[in-house]
Amino acid sequence: MNRRTSGTARGEALLFLTDEQLRQGIEAMFFAYRGFTADPDRILADMAYGRAHHRAIHFIHRAPGTTVNNLLNILGVTKQSLNRVLRTLISDGLVESKVGRHDKRERHLHLTDAGRALEQTLSDAQRARMRAAFRDAGPEAVAGFRTVLEAMMDTEMRATYARLRDSGS
Repeated sequence: MNRRTSGTARGEALLFLTDEQLRQGIEAMFFAYRGFTADPDRILADMAYGRAHHRAIHFIHRAPGTTVNNLLNILGVTKQSLNRVLRTLISDGLVESKVGRHDKRERHLHLTDAGRALEQTLSDAQRARMRAAFRDAGPEAVAGFRTVLEAMMDTEMRATYARLRDSGS
């Protein structure tokens, strides 16, 4: 059996997962997410920040100058919720908001030096956990994991993810 055929056979077998196997996968996702967010949560708790602050910092870092509307679309939160988070990050000197050059109604978001330092600390913790897990799992599992995650994304989110991934920054 060649590699492609064996991969196809394995994939076909997975199409018939039992409810119990799916439940185990769901629970594994919950517990993995807890582990993935544990280190940043501890760091942020000392600052009275939560995961919404972390996500905003992460995506502002990934796309410096992003607009508030773009961040709303990426995060999928209400404007009121994002404004609360941004107000805190701006007043604490982690994010700055600049008026758009072409459209004065737009607000472009950038991390300050302090914001970049916090983002680095948070990301370093998550990268270390991901690096160890990926090393233990091996390259085929990593590729399969990424494929599963992308398949779980809504079409619009997959496109947003692809744009961020392909930006290479």
